[in-house]
Amino acid sequence: MRHRSLLILTTALTTGALTLTACGSRDDAKGGDDSSKKTTVVIGVDVPLTGSLSALGQGIKNSVDLAAKTANKNNEVPGIEFKIEALDDQAVPASGQANATKLVGNKDVIGVVGPLNSGVAQSMQSVFEKASLVQVSPANTNPALSQGDNWGKGELKRPFKTYFRTAATDVVQGKFAAQYLYNDAKKRKVYVVDDKQTYGAGLAAIFSAEFKRLGGKVVGTDHVTVKETDFSSTADKVKASKADSVYFGGQYPEGGLLSDQIKKTGAKIPTMGGDGIYDPAFISASGVANDGDFATSIGYPVEKLPTAKKFIADYEAVKYDDPYAAYGGYSYDAGWAVVQAVKAVVAENDGKLPEDARAKVVEAMSKVSFDGVTGKVAFDQYGDTTNKQLTVYKVEGKVWKDVKSATFKD
Repeated sequence: MRHRSLLILTTALTTGALTLTACGSRDDAKGGDDSSKKTTVVIGVDVPLTGSLSALGQGIKNSVDLAAKTANKNNEVPGIEFKIEALDDQAVPASGQANATKLVGNKDVIGVVGPLNSGVAQSMQSVFEKASLVQVSPANTNPALSQGDNWGKGELKRPFKTYFRTAATDVVQGKFAAQYLYNDAKKRKVYVVDDKQTYGAGLAAIFSAEFKRLGGKVVGTDHVTVKETDFSSTADKVKASKADSVYFGGQYPEGGLLSDQIKKTGAKIPTMGGDGIYDPAFISASGVANDGDFATSIGYPVEKLPTAKKFIADYEAVKYDDPYAAYGGYSYDAGWAVVQAVKAVVAENDGKLPEDARAKVVEAMSKVSFDGVTGKVAFDQYGDTTNKQLTVYKVEGKVWKDVKSATFKD
C-alpha cells in the first residue's frame, strides 16, 4: 500500500497535534458582545467525493452536514457552532492517511466521520489514535477494525479506542446473507467471487463459512481486480461449475458487470453481495435484466423507518445535489453522535470546551446513547454499534426492493 510512504509525515504532525490546547476557535457573531461569541467546532468528513464510489461519498458528506446544520439551528450545544470539513480520499488508503493527518493538524476538528472503505480506515486509525481524535464510520464493516486481527479465532481485542462505527460488521452481514440464500432462497451450490480488497475478501470468507455450516456447498472460487471490466473468464467458470447462485464480495462497479457477464453466458442464476453492491449503479451496469439478484445492507430501509421521516424531509428541504444514498441515515447518526459527545463534554466543563477536549470527546463517545434516524444509537465495548438490524434487497423491475428485514441472531 502506498500509505506507508506517509508514515514519517504522519508521525510528525500527529505528535505536534498532541501539544494543542483546547480545540475550537472563537468567532464573534455580528453585532456581538461577549455573550454572542461562539466556539467553532469542526467535524471532519473523509469519503470518496470523486471516482466510482462518489455517489455514496457525497451522500455521507451531505448527511453529516445536515446533522451540523440541525445542531446549530436547534442550539443543541449552547456556545458551540458546528461546521464540517470534507476531504476526498478517492477510496485510496494513502489518500485517507494523508487526509487523517490534515484533519489532526486542524485544531478546530474535534471528531471525524468516515471513511466509506474498510481498507482506507486501516490506514487512518493509528493517526487518529495518536492524536486522541474520535472517528465514527457510517459504513466500515471489517471486524478487525474494532475487534483486532484475531477476531476470527475468538480473540477479541480492541486495537484503537478512538474508533467507533454506526454500521454493523461483516460478521453479521456475511452470516445474514448466507442464512437468507440457504434458508429463504433455497440455494445449495454457490460460486464465490471477491475483489481481493479488505472489505470484499473478508465478507466473502465469512459468507462462505456460514453457507457451508448450514449445509451448502461452495462449488468454486475466483477473484477479480478492481477497475477492470472484463470478467468473462470468471463468468465461464461460474457456468461450468453448475452453481445455482453466486456470491460476490466487493463493490457495485465490478459487481454489476460480473452479474451481467455471468447471465450472458446463459447461466440464469442470481448474484448476491453485501452493502457494497446495494446501489442503483449495480443495476444500471448490467446490459441484461438482472432481476433476482440480491444484496444485504445494514439496518432497515430508511424510507420505512418512522424515526427517519424528519431526516428525509430535512434532507430534501436543503436541496442537496446528491441523494443521501445507502449510508445517509447512518452518516447523520454518526455526525449526531459527535455532536452529543461534544454536548456531554461541554456540560461537564461549565459550558466550555476543556483543554483536552479531543480526549474527553473520545471518552464521552463510549457513553453516547440516543434515538437516531436508524434506531437506537449506542456503542459496545469495541466501539461497534449495538444495532444489529439488516435487510435483504432484491432486484425487481430494475429497482432494489426490500424482501426481508430482521435483527441478526447467531
